[in-house]
Amino acid sequence: MQQHHYLGALPKISETLWYVAVFDDQWIAILSFSAPALKCSARDRWIGWDFRHQYDRLKLLTNNSRFLILPDWHFPNLASRILSLCQKRLPSDWQAIFGHPIVLLETFVDPQRFQGTIYKAANWIYVGNTKGFHRTRQGYSATAQSSKMVFVKPLIFNAQTLLSRPILESPYHTGGLKIMLSAHQMQSLPDFFADIPDPRRAQGRRHRLSTVLAIAAGAILCGMRGYLAISDWANNLGPKARQRFGCRYQNKHYIVPSLSIIRDVLIRVEPEHLDRALQKWNKVYGQNDESLAIDGKTMCNAIDDQGHQAHIMSVIGHQTGACHTQKK
Repeated sequence: MQQHHYLGALPKISETLWYVAVFDDQWIAILSFSAPALKCSARDRWIGWDFRHQYDRLKLLTNNSRFLILPDWHFPNLASRILSLCQKRLPSDWQAIFGHPIVLLETFVDPQRFQGTIYKAANWIYVGNTKGFHRTRQGYSATAQSSKMVFVKPLIFNAQTLLSRPILESPYHTGGLKIMLSAHQMQSLPDFFADIPDPRRAQGRRHRLSTVLAIAAGAILCGMRGYLAISDWANNLGPKARQRFGCRYQNKHYIVPSLSIIRDVLIRVEPEHLDRALQKWNKVYGQNDESLAIDGKTMCNAIDDQGHQAHIMSVIGHQTGACHTQKK
């Protein structure tokens, strides 16, 4: 791949499968299928999914990130034949190796080099062009470069309908509720915690309470569970994201709260204040639910001064799975 593909070899990108096409014990082609693009406006418009659901459902997609016909094997119909064979076995291989299904393939074609002929011949759907921006360590490039043609291939007949549903059923449900935060949501999230009293002493405070709570809430909205996962998520934030959360600026760097600070704040802050702030955020950004479920739970280890266990009543949205409110 490094020797013959114009883009060179590609490292493993999250869940990745490589395929080698063989004829008479000779390699004739190499393909790789990797994690899909985090954001692609042409693809996202074609699917029609809500921004709130997108991040949680990207695992149901995969990207044909490389396709190389080796030298001396450029024969008519060979490429479309190889692609067709891969498409037939890819769903079962993906399920066996990664433990979940995939329903849609995507790929990007550089129009300055190719016209996507093999994908058109294999009945892939052209859905538009990218805007030309590419991923960097700081987020995305400041200027657009050459845009790419975007092709998709449904692996099941109702892929669009399934991916855009409010609720996914098994086996397509990929985990708990999580979303992808937009830049505006990151910037506004600390404002919802600004009025919460800080339980910490004024001496030695290195991070604003609103910033710590906003980062913790953002991590949980993006699917993190537990103090360590929240801390890892915070450490992986780029400079722009840290700035939006209002992180402390020191020595030309934005510093995120440490694991111990996040844990200390979440343990000591009043739950009622935090709950009200999250309700306000959900009222502004949460998706509407057509129906609600009310249920109760006994907290096994939460015992008051009289020895009584705490009981929590929660209101959950059927469509979003979001908790709208809960009362002790």
